[in-house]
Amino acid sequence: MPKMPGPLHHGGLPGTSLPVAPFDERAAADHVSAAGEGGLPSLVEQVAQVPTDPGCYLWKDAAGEVIYVGKAKNLRARMKQYVTLSDDREKIPLMMQLVASFDYIVVDTEHEALVLERNLIAQYHPYFNVDYKDDKSYPYIAITKGDAFPAIKYTRERHRPDTRYFGPYTDSRAARETIDILRKVTPICTASCAEWKRVKRLLEKNPADADLLALVCAQKGRPCFDYHVGRGPGVCAGAISQEDYARNVKRVERFLSGRRSEVIGDLKADMAEAAESLDFERAGRIKRRLEVLNGLDDRQQVVFPAQVDIDLIGFYREETIAGACVFVVREGRTQRTCEFILDKGQDVSQEELVSGFVKRYYDETSDIPSEVDIACDLEDADLIGAWLSEKRGRVCHLHRPQRGEKRHLLETCERNARHALMRYMIRTGYADDRTNQALLQLESALALPAPPLRIECFDISTIHGRFTVASMVVFTNGKPDKSQYRRFKIRAELDEANDFVSMQEVLGRRYAPERMADERFGSRPDLLVVDGGKPQLTAALTQLEGLGLDIPVCGLAKADEEVFVPWDETPVVLPTGSASLYLIKQVRDEAHRFAITFHRELRDKAMTVSILDEVEGVGPVRKRAIMKRFGSMKRLREASVEDIASVQGVSVDVAQAVYDTLRS
Repeated sequence: MPKMPGPLHHGGLPGTSLPVAPFDERAAADHVSAAGEGGLPSLVEQVAQVPTDPGCYLWKDAAGEVIYVGKAKNLRARMKQYVTLSDDREKIPLMMQLVASFDYIVVDTEHEALVLERNLIAQYHPYFNVDYKDDKSYPYIAITKGDAFPAIKYTRERHRPDTRYFGPYTDSRAARETIDILRKVTPICTASCAEWKRVKRLLEKNPADADLLALVCAQKGRPCFDYHVGRGPGVCAGAISQEDYARNVKRVERFLSGRRSEVIGDLKADMAEAAESLDFERAGRIKRRLEVLNGLDDRQQVVFPAQVDIDLIGFYREETIAGACVFVVREGRTQRTCEFILDKGQDVSQEELVSGFVKRYYDETSDIPSEVDIACDLEDADLIGAWLSEKRGRVCHLHRPQRGEKRHLLETCERNARHALMRYMIRTGYADDRTNQALLQLESALALPAPPLRIECFDISTIHGRFTVASMVVFTNGKPDKSQYRRFKIRAELDEANDFVSMQEVLGRRYAPERMADERFGSRPDLLVVDGGKPQLTAALTQLEGLGLDIPVCGLAKADEEVFVPWDETPVVLPTGSASLYLIKQVRDEAHRFAITFHRELRDKAMTVSILDEVEGVGPVRKRAIMKRFGSMKRLREASVEDIASVQGVSVDVAQAVYDTLRS
């Protein structure tokens, strides 16, 4: 947070109502250019008065809630991209329909703007910014640096200025285990120890009498249990000075920062010194601590031959949710793995998702490596690197590995992020909740009489009118019902691709009275989706009208994901990232996949038949035997004469003829 940020300036339109789905860019453009009540200037006019200094901007809705926070090197230029809709991110039109006012804060440098942006996001948790999905507090290992005898603790508290935090740890068991191992290596008090709390209270009451208090503790103190088993240094019994205790704390901090080789070096030096002094009991204790460290290193995977300090961050995105996985590598070893669930997915760009997570994650940890590896280039990578370097006290930069061990490990991070996201979705029932939400949204947006529990979708696949096929896929309760899938060969003679005729034919066959009465085709659909725009929708409506059927129907165009409906000339645009858009796109893509698969089967079969029919001596029996043996034309083309001749009933001469024909 900059020490002296500029004043908070306000702007906006009071009383602007929230839009409801569906929305479009025209509505957003009209909204930002409309004048406010009482002739107040529009958002466009107000943004024109914003200064060109660096700073942060806060977009607000009609209720005054902050819905997005951003930073800019030039506030006016950046905010102008929003109100003119020249920012090409998909979420911008919807967000700008919600915006009723804005604030901005001027700072001196772009670096200050970055720090301020992170603080504002943490304060307001805006809906359109990338954040943790559940926003729970993750556990940290903390050192209470503000105390005369700093203690270690496991905590989920908000960060305090006099405490140093290590983490976050997404596995609470791993955090507690780390503290347990650490205290075996270097004795240190825990903040939960009753005797440590007693000494702390005494020191707070008499801060100038630390030496006297140590004497009192030595004479009257009650040693805690940890002191007797070697995990406590004996602050409660006056057994250690502040200087010696400070050395222990420093060693703990190096351990938690991943600099374990330094800790091992210190312990070896202490053991050698104890042996020279003939203090074999102390040397034995230090040896046991070294054995704990060596055992810990044996459990950790070596991923780099050099002692590098790197964080690798992988992501896996679904439509509106994402998983993130961080591999923390210190001194060439994987120290820990952290997994997070984010509240944005494919509804924002990969760059925005990665940048938002990196800022959030490193804002809350002091454990910063020399390099952070990510899978994409960021526009503000240099700025983030400078911020991390300042926090670390040494150079830290963002890097996108293209090949080698780092790239391989980053792909492993991405696989772990995918598994973390899948576990979260199963554990929380996220997919089921989202499916129910999608069905209700479709009911509202398409003016259906009820949620579309059974959706049928048709797609046509052809090459210039040849091998024309149609697919029918069925989604029941928002999920694929593959037992109900059907595919059709188009019987009409076509000289060229004609989706209009093909769609009419397949719908006429599917919804013919005998098919509607056939239980194998399932029940009447609640919604019929055709892949395409207005022509395909018109063909479907014409055919259904001829059959005397009243089935809700819509067409989904590929280009802009617009939904064409019979009751409005203007297509419906479902909000980007909405559950309804994700579901209807999933239905459309599944129909397309099923049609393409059938089309390719017919085309490959026709090619196989025509080629083998040209070979003298190859009849139906031998043709079936050859194709059964090789399975596909690709494998048959790769086969040698000897391979083909190994098929039962195929002579060497016939095999040579097949081989030559395929080569010709």
